[in-house]
Amino acid sequence: MPLRSLSTLDPRRFETTPILKRLGAAGRNLAELKGVAASIPNQGILINTLSLQEAKDSSAIENIVTTHDELYREDDAGEAGISVATKEVLRYRQALRAGFERVRAHGLLTLNTILDIQSELECNQAGLRKLPGTVLRDGAGQTVYAPPQDATQVAALMADLERFIHDEPPFDADPLIRMALIHHQFESIHPFYDGNGRTGRIINVLYLVKERLLDIPALYLSRHIVRTKPDYYRLLQSVREHDAWEEWVIYMLTAVEHTARETIATIQAIRTLLMDTKQRIRAGFRFYSQDLINNLFSHPYTKIEFVQRDLKVSRITATKYLDELVAGGFLDKRKIGRSNYYVNRALYDLLTRAEASDAVVAE
Repeated sequence: MPLRSLSTLDPRRFETTPILKRLGAAGRNLAELKGVAASIPNQGILINTLSLQEAKDSSAIENIVTTHDELYREDDAGEAGISVATKEVLRYRQALRAGFERVRAHGLLTLNTILDIQSELECNQAGLRKLPGTVLRDGAGQTVYAPPQDATQVAALMADLERFIHDEPPFDADPLIRMALIHHQFESIHPFYDGNGRTGRIINVLYLVKERLLDIPALYLSRHIVRTKPDYYRLLQSVREHDAWEEWVIYMLTAVEHTARETIATIQAIRTLLMDTKQRIRAGFRFYSQDLINNLFSHPYTKIEFVQRDLKVSRITATKYLDELVAGGFLDKRKIGRSNYYVNRALYDLLTRAEASDAVVAE
């Protein structure tokens, strides 16, 4: 079935009882998440830590696999000596941040922003495909789906999708339903030579920011997709073959509902830990500052250089602060290679707990 404009769909088909029920639950959880995220004094903490979790999970869908330890140790994709997979995951976070800054500044999610996201991910300026795209085949080698092959068609479909993103012409459906439609259309156009899946998942959360359902990019669906990967791909294909949009929309709404609920719990746990750590450090150390707390919670593995930069202190002073926090039981000190890392163990355990649970379920 050839791709057609999303505006040709009848919005009324998404007013079924199952969809509306799921939409209500997803919308409530998302609204609660927006409020809970606002309770963290420094939102950069969430942007930094949660986006790194998303980068890891989204990249894993594309078989780009790294570990939390590698990511937290190497907080800069430009650093020498880190693995290719870790660099790619860190670039995902950079692409997400860059896209967020543009959407926040202009209130738009344009094709140029999408092109910039993909360029940041892939470190090239290839732009939209000029050559035929990757064909999806089944286990027997039979073609299951071929994305648009003509460059002119790819460009036209992306221009049409940009208009739909900005509700031109108006499409009378909830933004969460529109997000589900946009994601499917983008993945089916497959407009880039590489990075389509990861770019599409970044578009999801940026669209919610554009629609003001979130203030910061705090809802990441990749972990849900990892858990339900067979359903994700089956339902993508079912729309192409059978026009089964309703099932796809329910899947995406369920992903929003579950992910928002889990993220709420994570943010509340981060807030509790942050406030406890803040009070204990303030009571026990004269060098307490909010900048120090922000550093310890933005970087589960912090370094002397990070503290120098964030607190604007000398290396000797930064080292003294960190070593005293180690002695006080707030941090673990690890020497890996030539570098010393100071690990916020409580935060690390909190952020990795959900993944450990997933591994147990998988076994």
